[in-house]
Amino acid sequence: MGDLLLVRHGETEWSRSGRHTGRTDVPLTEHGREEARRLVPLVRSHRIGAAFVSPARRARETAELIGVRDARVDVDLREWDYGGYEGVTTVEIQRERPGWFLFTDGVAPGPPAHPGESPEQVGERADRVLARVDAALAHTEGAVLLIAHGHFLRVLTARRLGLAPQAGALFQLGTGTLCRLGTEHGRPVIAGWNVRPPA
Repeated sequence: MGDLLLVRHGETEWSRSGRHTGRTDVPLTEHGREEARRLVPLVRSHRIGAAFVSPARRARETAELIGVRDARVDVDLREWDYGGYEGVTTVEIQRERPGWFLFTDGVAPGPPAHPGESPEQVGERADRVLARVDAALAHTEGAVLLIAHGHFLRVLTARRLGLAPQAGALFQLGTGTLCRLGTEHGRPVIAGWNVRPPA
């Protein structure tokens, strides 16, 4: 069975400033585009059997810049719905809620179209994606590549390793990085994390 490769999109203005970016479709910065371009040799070093991408523009542009033009859009790869915390930084939230932590405390309710998600709800989406990943891995000799978002991919990694969604807190994930989830003795493992090409 092939590996599962994860790419977090390149930098945006909001990721640089720490603003929670769920539904807001902000573009990559020029630095974010360069981060994506620099991943090309790392991605090309793997045989890609199938690729899936979040519908967000920042993820789709990253996919194009790393040379993956046939990725299938998967709505379950969208970022955490931050509800009332969309566009707000952790520092700002903690002024009102000292000690607040996304992975354990969730988010404040948002508007009806984007009410926010609990860690468990994000975990359920991650499980659906992983079911599609396993189906793709069963029918290809290459790796499966996901291009998506930081918090979502952290939860997905936790679920792949058999952990609760909240354990995504353990996996810091930078913009414009490649991660590899493989297996050892039939069990899922982290084979590479936050990998960037040499400067």
